[in-house]
Amino acid sequence: MNPDISPKELRQLIRYRNWTTPTSGSATGYLQANLVMLPVEAAFNFLLFCVRNPKPCPILDVLEPGQVEPIIAPGADLRSDLPRYKIFENGQYQTDVEDVSDYFADDMVSFLLGCSFSFENAMLAAGLPIRNMEENKNVSMYITNRKCIPAGPISANLVVTMRPMTPRQAIRATQVTTRFHLTHGAPVHLGDPAEIGISDLDRPDFGDPVSIHGGEIPVFWACGVTSQLAATSAPLSRVITHAPGHMFVSDLKDEDLTIL
Repeated sequence: MNPDISPKELRQLIRYRNWTTPTSGSATGYLQANLVMLPVEAAFNFLLFCVRNPKPCPILDVLEPGQVEPIIAPGADLRSDLPRYKIFENGQYQTDVEDVSDYFADDMVSFLLGCSFSFENAMLAAGLPIRNMEENKNVSMYITNRKCIPAGPISANLVVTMRPMTPRQAIRATQVTTRFHLTHGAPVHLGDPAEIGISDLDRPDFGDPVSIHGGEIPVFWACGVTSQLAATSAPLSRVITHAPGHMFVSDLKDEDLTIL
């Protein structure tokens, strides 16, 4: 975690494998993004899925087939500038890698989607706790029982991130994050995790469990890992995604894309 590093500096460290850990709390004030790369024949249905489910899948950038330099980060290369990637073939997980140059094909379309890491700076400025940063862990992520609106063969249940805080802090967090509409906005659920199908907070589906102190409740935000479940719900020949918590850091500033 390095809050003062610039996005370009961070991407360079990542590209040359001098940074291979989660990006939460780094390059403070800049938008971080989820990545999905998939075959062009599936791109429309995936785009439609994102349009129909903007809370978990807010679109920041879509590249043309075979392109790897996003508009939101000139000079970047999506094949190498994320700390860790996941490879799926025919809907099945294959491996984690630190560079996808050998997996990316000219007929693949890349999507960059908003990430809740991007509003963490505003939360910290408001004096709100971010437990995973305090404990130097990846954020806790859970698959819920809430179904997203499907698009063709692409479907998924909503994935959420969780940050514990007191009820008073949860109200303030809602006020702070509502205007970050391209990075998931306000929480989607507060309190009892069983109401959204989560049986054990100590066993997240992705990321790490964090401590919940006395008087605190779990607060849940929509999570871009939903897009990973969606992209792998159909038996596509190959899908490449970021590894949860290992995001693409863009040159866009958080505050530039808020609702005033």
